Amino acid sequence: MDKIRNIAIIAHVDHGKTTLVDQLLRQSGTFRSNQKIEERVMDSMDLEREKGITIRAKNAAFHWNAYRINIVDTPGHADFGGEVERIMKMVDGVLLVVDAHDGPQAQTRFVLRKALENKLKPVVVINKIDRENARPHRVVDMVFDLFVELKATDEQLDFPIIYASAKEGFAMRELFATANPSDGGHENNKDMTPLFQAIVQHVPPPKISSEPFFQMLVSNLDYSDYLGRIALGRIVSGRVAIGDSIVCIRRDGRRQRATVTALFTYEGLEQVEIKHAAAGEIVGLTGFDEVYIGETFTDLEERRPLQFVDIDPPTIRMHILVNDSPFAGREGKYVTARHIRERLTRETRGNVSLQVN
Repeated sequence: MDKIRNIAIIAHVDHGKTTLVDQLLRQSGTFRSNQKIEERVMDSMDLEREKGITIRAKNAAFHWNAYRINIVDTPGHADFGGEVERIMKMVDGVLLVVDAHDGPQAQTRFVLRKALENKLKPVVVINKIDRENARPHRVVDMVFDLFVELKATDEQLDFPIIYASAKEGFAMRELFATANPSDGGHENNKDMTPLFQAIVQHVPPPKISSEPFFQMLVSNLDYSDYLGRIALGRIVSGRVAIGDSIVCIRRDGRRQRATVTALFTYEGLEQVEIKHAAAGEIVGLTGFDEVYIGETFTDLEERRPLQFVDIDPPTIRMHILVNDSPFAGREGKYVTARHIRERLTRETRGNVSLQVN
């Protein structure tokens, strides 16, 4: 477990976090040299690509110098707070990406507060230092002031700083007073190695329980038409394998037993099926017809459930009524109330922030 790092990456909209993940995946050798790669590979939804924002939390993983690094790209909008809340239960550290000119913004404050409340170790990345109007030293002071304002601990205040340009694909630990920001601050900047080093040195390995039996907290959901609901989370203790009989402890206290039918981990952005997994790993697991965020998987009915933080309630309430417009039915393929309800109900399978009454 000492060779595993679980981190979330957080930033304000358009500060470059998805581009940074692109570079980490590329330079770690996750993609083949002849593989065609889309820009902003972590933005899988059409709306995310159109707006340049992250809405749904997504997992990725790569290997660097014998370390396995699991990384989660989290939303920067407070409107998607439900996505942020549960991701903080899966990771042990965060990459805080801040624009070298703009500094920390409102959405940075929201997500960072969640990370600090969960006692996560931050690594600060001052991105876009190749901008002509970059002011990285001033931005570092602004970040420190924000940490103090959010009541960070002394350990959290002692955060490492990496200066980077995700667009150009380089990072470094120090800026020199005589350096020209437009050339990256130093003539020897070639890759993201300083950031890889900061992750493995400053983000702690997963905290695992000393209990020998299997425990896992469901922190995210996915859905497959073939496999059904996929429960995503970090294994807290023990081991699990395909074919194991496990118990799901519901949030209302009910117990249900089922057999593990499939087990997944991540290689790059792809889900890869595995035979077994151990404590500290972030995995996907199938076998239960119904499973929800915050539920506990374990081996016996007598076990106690793992603690889970409550999700922020929805930000917006919407009533969907019959369309009495003269243009009703002229646009869209599925326009009836039945179709709308089916689509919303399907969305609740993987989106805990959405409530349909």
